[in-house]
Amino acid sequence: MSVIALAGCRGAPGVTTSALALLLSWPLEPGRKMILAECDPDGGAVLHGLLQGSLGDRYGLRNLSIAARKNEFGEAFWRQLIDLSSEDGKKDSPRDRLLLPGITDPAEAAGLAPVWKALAVTFRGIDADYDHDVLIDLGRSGAVGPSVVLAEQADAVVVVVRNTLRCLQAAQARVRALEERVGDVGLLMIDEGPYAAGEVQRVLQVPVVATLPYAPRDAVVLSDGAEQSRHFTRSALMKAARTASSLLVQRVALRRSRLAPRTPVGGEVTRAAR
Repeated sequence: MSVIALAGCRGAPGVTTSALALLLSWPLEPGRKMILAECDPDGGAVLHGLLQGSLGDRYGLRNLSIAARKNEFGEAFWRQLIDLSSEDGKKDSPRDRLLLPGITDPAEAAGLAPVWKALAVTFRGIDADYDHDVLIDLGRSGAVGPSVVLAEQADAVVVVVRNTLRCLQAAQARVRALEERVGDVGLLMIDEGPYAAGEVQRVLQVPVVATLPYAPRDAVVLSDGAEQSRHFTRSALMKAARTASSLLVQRVALRRSRLAPRTPVGGEVTRAAR
């Protein structure tokens, strides 16, 4: 249904933690799936963060690089996904919230050039053929060089920012660069600092699509695998993530409607301006 790319900037604004919150709270109808792909050239964080190294390095982009060279990418992709939807090891997991782990060594990014394009094609196919949703974690330096195709092919590109002076200053160059590459960019604001959403929009000149609270106690569950409280799924962070998910879906629908072919009175098909 939608392919959404999340990007960060200098200062570690919390892209992966935000992406995990969205993945685990995304509203899914029966039969639909949500896939989070860690496509950060600097390396993924979930295997040794949320999952605490329990699965080693058996899954992820590195294996897809090998599969691409053997022309086995399509089949290999689904085998690299980790199920994050199960609870307490239950065997009847719906397998509807899936993770593609990123690389563990940034040095491996140099060999991923053929993988980025193959992933972009795969994500578009998943969207069209299976009606699943895809979140792409671009990290602080993704969508530069060969990986830009992931942002170009996404339905929406959203930059995660904290509303602090330091983070807003760091985000300006990142937002401008992404706008030049993909055109339409939005913001997911982590409400840590003193600036309201309207002020953040004025400074960065792009809209704040959704806001997540600054909630370190809840965030560390996702970033580092800390023990969950009994009320974690009902925490302010996860409630806000559910609202943010709906707002992101609305943004994708609006953008698609703007880009859809239009038939004027004369009958010639045109396309709305980007």
